[in-house]
Amino acid sequence: RMIAVYANFNVSDNNISELLDLAKDLISETRKEDGNISYELIRGIENKNLFAFWEKWLDQEALDRHMNTSHFKTLAPQLGELANGEMQISVHEVII
Repeated sequence: RMIAVYANFNVSDNNISELLDLAKDLISETRKEDGNISYELIRGIENKNLFAFWEKWLDQEALDRHMNTSHFKTLAPQLGELANGEMQISVHEVII
């Protein structure tokens, strides 16, 4: 079954440039992974400090492999440090 992940977080104005640089690297590497269907960074229209990673994976095993890659293990903590507070992460099953 296909899996979707939505991980949203806020970033202060002075950290947005660094966030975008790190996200570009993470997205570039992640899109090469087997089982990745899509991996995007989205931004709020009204709240320009609200960001989210929107991901789709072939199955849970592909997502598990992703979370064990060196690029994820290196870049995800750095992205987390730029967030104001905790990332809110929700994992979903794609049903239609």
